[in-house]
Amino acid sequence: MSQEFKKCLERGKIKRFSPGKKLAGKELRLAGEDWNISEESLRAKRYKWSIVQSYYSMFHSARALLYSESYREKSHFCLIEAVRTLFVETGKFDVRLVESLLETKNLREAADYYGDFSELNCRKLVKKAEEFLKAAEKLLSDENENKIN
Repeated sequence: MSQEFKKCLERGKIKRFSPGKKLAGKELRLAGEDWNISEESLRAKRYKWSIVQSYYSMFHSARALLYSESYREKSHFCLIEAVRTLFVETGKFDVRLVESLLETKNLREAADYYGDFSELNCRKLVKKAEEFLKAAEKLLSDENENKIN
């Protein structure tokens, strides 16, 4: 368990959340909706909003993963650390996906707070958000199948 994850737990930025398992599917649906909007915004050349929605697609995908382990975040940073600890360190999720989440968070903040965005970054993030969503869906689907069998 990483030191950052431990700090998040100690500060109450990651907490146990018993209803989480029941809400993971809802979070994946929200992630899918946000991804669809990010793709629509890209086609409409609304790059800033596409970047913002790409991030929130990844955010909700990550939250679904966290919920599946009966945790809830109170910080975007701690959400990322929780995914890294609970899924990457255990070999369930590719570290590259968490790095994409962090990159997307940073580019979303640049777009949202400073008006710094580009079509190139937008296209890249829409693809990364789709990849993250599909990986989260697959992981949660595989875990559910293993519980049934």
